[in-house]
Amino acid sequence: MESDDNSNAPSRRQIVGGLATGIAAVFATTPAAAAPDAGTAAVPAQPLQNPVGLYPKPPFDKQSQPWPGLASKMNPRPDHGEKSYRGSGRLAGRKALITGGDSGIGRAAAIAYAREGADVAINYLPAEEPDAQEVVALIKAEGRKAVALPGDIRTEAVCKKLVADAVAKLGGLDILVNNAAKQATQDSILDITSEQFDWTVKTNLYAMFWITKAAVPHLKPGSAIINTTSVNAYDPSENLLDYAMTKGGIMIFTKALAKQLAKQGIRVNGVAPGPFWTPLQVSGGQTQENLVKFGENTPMGRPGQPAELASVYVELASAQASYTTGQIYGASGGRGNP
Repeated sequence: MESDDNSNAPSRRQIVGGLATGIAAVFATTPAAAAPDAGTAAVPAQPLQNPVGLYPKPPFDKQSQPWPGLASKMNPRPDHGEKSYRGSGRLAGRKALITGGDSGIGRAAAIAYAREGADVAINYLPAEEPDAQEVVALIKAEGRKAVALPGDIRTEAVCKKLVADAVAKLGGLDILVNNAAKQATQDSILDITSEQFDWTVKTNLYAMFWITKAAVPHLKPGSAIINTTSVNAYDPSENLLDYAMTKGGIMIFTKALAKQLAKQGIRVNGVAPGPFWTPLQVSGGQTQENLVKFGENTPMGRPGQPAELASVYVELASAQASYTTGQIYGASGGRGNP
């Protein structure tokens, strides 16, 4: 699930398309008391662009892939900021672990983190290896360390090993992004099998809990945890009952953990995307009918692209957001919500 837009301080370019104006306003300045990250350099501002026409609009071609799907086989191919995201050293020297980092929102965050100066480990399913290798190449192209950690996170043992391997290969950990998700559309609760329910809950909730629990002992003051929830936590889709339930749980987990870890100087925040063009949608997350018109019911009339969320993940991980914890940031093309 999950994904690049860019901008915060006056030294950074304006956010590229799709983010709500409220978020842009929050990100527009850096508090005077906050020290800039090492290596920060001026980035030329981009010309104004109309976000409504910035990316493809429906109707989209009918298309389906077996779970978990590959971004490289989607039409149109999602934009993760491969060509557009430009960093300014805001995360120089940081070490990040991102689940679901091969495609979608996780991939956009991985690209942005590397271009902001961080070393990045990504987790993904073995079937997603082709997409993952593209991300690894993009991270290495920035001169940063890239760690590929394939594995199905539906068991506690895999989650513990994932964190241990990330810490060992990165030389530490100070950013954790829980982003991996399972989404499967079903019109009725009667159609949701126990197998599907277990798969969704284990991927979306259990894994987040296990990975976070394993990571916390390694996190020092100033570290950040970012969880990907969803607009479905606030306005659940009737055909995503189990998925929406888990996303609501992620939102509550984020807020509660933020209170728990505040005294340790560890910030915990969440991001709640609206409709975003990722492999989740073409691998069972939407019906073919809904896929063709995906995103048309937003005021912008289109789905978001993963590239349009990258700057949010950067901001929440950076020192500039030092007073931000327990918050959920939304991007839903004008439909409101967080």
